Amino acid sequence: MKNILLPTDFSDNSWNAIEYALKFFQNEDCKFFLLHTYTPAVYHVEYLLVSPAQFGLEDAIRESVLKQLNDFENKIKKTFNNTKHSVESIAAFNTLVMEINNLVEEKNIDYVVMGTKGASGVTEVLLGSNTVHVINNVKCPIIAIPDGFYFERPSEVLFPTDYEIEYKEHHLIPLIDVVSFFNSRINILNASYGYDLSDTQKENKEILEKYFSKSTHLYHSISNQDVPEAITNFQLKTKVNLLVMINNKHSFFENLFFKSTISHIGFHLNIPFLVIPTKSYKT
Repeated sequence: MKNILLPTDFSDNSWNAIEYALKFFQNEDCKFFLLHTYTPAVYHVEYLLVSPAQFGLEDAIRESVLKQLNDFENKIKKTFNNTKHSVESIAAFNTLVMEINNLVEEKNIDYVVMGTKGASGVTEVLLGSNTVHVINNVKCPIIAIPDGFYFERPSEVLFPTDYEIEYKEHHLIPLIDVVSFFNSRINILNASYGYDLSDTQKENKEILEKYFSKSTHLYHSISNQDVPEAITNFQLKTKVNLLVMINNKHSFFENLFFKSTISHIGFHLNIPFLVIPTKSYKT
């Protein structure tokens, strides 16, 4: 059974992500944990020194949150009515990242699925700030769903890699899951500036080959392009339904998502994005 965590702020954006998750895992036995975290809008020194209950705030907020969670839970059951799925609601007085980290270990979570809201303007952020914080600080695969993206079978999966990671099983299980669910084709994309692969990169590529030996996969090597440009150009030529990347610290991942320079404005994330942590809480 898969354990799936669904953070929600009760927006249309988060409902859209929930719908995606329920369709993505529709043929799997799953327990979904519907999570809403809440904290006071303004922190006061005296508030931090005593129990929130003394101010009567936590109870009032919690009552409202539990009602909205119950409404969402009923909506899930009414809309999907999937006997393979069960839902548990969690209202937590905590920050989002801290509570997700607690639940990932406590509930043995396999995936976190959440919506994204891109910012606008010159310093465009490709993912919403909450999603970025979760990706940076949670050691669990995250599936981020763009606002307004409706479920489609991930027949074509794009997997950019620099072959700098010594791939372990926990890096690739989420990707292999996708292939097994949907018989997807994996497009392995390497972007460079024309340099040959090092011996280490060749060894890592061979590890990938072993893991994907029973899956349909293609290798694509693109020179004289950076990763955002390579991904964008690939999507223009091939209909991609899911982008999968390993969050390898100090790699192109950080350059891709955490530099808000004008040169990155042209790259828009408009497909679901599965981010796999380099280190998993399960390892």
